[in-house]
Amino acid sequence: MTEQDRPSRAAAVFDALGASYEEAFAHSEPHRRSLEWLLGRLEPGSRVLDVGSGTGRPTAAVLTEAGHRVLGVDVSPVMVALARERVPGAEFTCADVRELPLDEASFDAVCAYFPLLMMGRVEQSEVLRRLVRAVRPGGAVAVATVAADVEDVPFVFMGQPVRATSFAAEDFAAMLAGAGLRVLAREEALFTPDHPDAQPEPQLFLHGVRE
Repeated sequence: MTEQDRPSRAAAVFDALGASYEEAFAHSEPHRRSLEWLLGRLEPGSRVLDVGSGTGRPTAAVLTEAGHRVLGVDVSPVMVALARERVPGAEFTCADVRELPLDEASFDAVCAYFPLLMMGRVEQSEVLRRLVRAVRPGGAVAVATVAADVEDVPFVFMGQPVRATSFAAEDFAAMLAGAGLRVLAREEALFTPDHPDAQPEPQLFLHGVRE
């Protein structure tokens, strides 16, 4: 698969999954704890970028209900349509985050829960650098990935064929540090989505602030 093919393939996968993705991950306690960490760092009315916003729940919904201004970005038109319906208090746009214009220090916080896995390693590094730069100095960043030393590996995710790339946990943390993030907290957990075709995932949640 070429780099140009990845966004269209990711959109097709998540268009097909739709609301079932939200249902499969709804019981993720590490995700909830990550959101609690993020809420604890935000001033009232903060502007937050939610990358890979999916159906808008739980991330955008939790942040919006707490009074923050959320811009959700997702490559899947189906996910964006669901999010606009389910979280009307947030703003959502259908876009490839690699091409999304991001001004320096334009957000108080950024969260990115698992949106990078169908990108190449160089692309993941570049996207993380752009996301950290989009946060004001001292602003909060929460990122989650599947921690595994794999590159362009084919497998079936919730019944959908995908190709995934990721990093070992320490390498991913080092990449974020290199992007200008001071990591303050981390959690590693083995999580199994609530889906008959799902496999256990070694998830990594990293939390920090822009230097």
